[in-house]
Amino acid sequence: MAPLPFTFYHGISPTFQWPVKFCLYNTAAAYILSVITGNVSQVDRVWTFLPTIYTAYYALLPLWPNKPRLFFFPYVPETVHPEVVQKYSPRALLMFALVFIWMCRLSYNTWRRGLFNPNDEDYRWAILRQKIPKWLFQVFNLVFIAFIQNVILFLLGVPTQVAAVQQPDELSTSDYILAVLALVDIAAEFVADNQQYSFQTYKRTGVHEQNEWPGARIKWTAADAKRGFVTRGLWAWSRHPNFFCEQSFWVIINLFPLLAPEWPRHSSQSVGSFIPLWPLLPSLVLCTLFFSSTLFTESISLSKYPEAYRAYQQRVSMFVPFLTPLWGLILRFQGKKEEVDRLVYGQDPDQQKKSQ
Repeated sequence: MAPLPFTFYHGISPTFQWPVKFCLYNTAAAYILSVITGNVSQVDRVWTFLPTIYTAYYALLPLWPNKPRLFFFPYVPETVHPEVVQKYSPRALLMFALVFIWMCRLSYNTWRRGLFNPNDEDYRWAILRQKIPKWLFQVFNLVFIAFIQNVILFLLGVPTQVAAVQQPDELSTSDYILAVLALVDIAAEFVADNQQYSFQTYKRTGVHEQNEWPGARIKWTAADAKRGFVTRGLWAWSRHPNFFCEQSFWVIINLFPLLAPEWPRHSSQSVGSFIPLWPLLPSLVLCTLFFSSTLFTESISLSKYPEAYRAYQQRVSMFVPFLTPLWGLILRFQGKKEEVDRLVYGQDPDQQKKSQ
């Protein structure tokens, strides 16, 4: 079936009506709760669920009634094209399944770290409070923490909306390839999370857990714990492999409608050459958020471990693991690799099998 281009370019699609309202309600609730409780991590606790809710809404458009049955209950306005609400898009359903798996992984990691606790607050917000005036922090809370973060979560569902409107009769080759890449990405992020959790547990208790997940069964040493941050496993290749995988996952999700066979016909209806690429906006915004927040996170780590973490920054790429061998080669040419390896890995580089 041919896509329905007018749904996008003749005003805002009516399929955005409920998601936009839901986003605004969540923004208001997050800010009000943060003011009442003094805890600004309200969005953090629903971060694992909101992208899945938006994705499910678009993937299941034929399921929703024309009018809300209850407050917050999803609905599809009668102005939506009939074919969109009469037939499920297999591409949108596949994207929903992948995002649901993503949600399960993130929810599990969030739960075991105790971050669903209503009294828990991201440690970075406490540090930021100390650095800026109280009134400015409240502005930051309203504009960024409550509003912008909710908008980003809303945007993550937009590619599925595009896929739902494309209405393919069947999945294409690109869909299968991207689905495999997404699953591999989720698995890699799960390993990175488990390695970080295993290390932090050992650092705190000095005991190796007996029932670690595969990929996290690393024999941490006293030197690792003394260093203070993990530099083994996937963390030897990327300073933030979990963040790299997180960004990669949403880039992959954004590529589903862009690489679909329906997309050229769809983009031919656009006005201006930039419009066909607009579904990349959600992943680009998310990557910008991760980059800026990672800079802040690393400034904290650098203040706690000035010498070792600076060496870690020199030795290992922030996100992209394929750049780490290049950093090692540059350090070798500079004659610094041996000293940097000692600071980063805490042992003889040959024993750690660091040859990248």
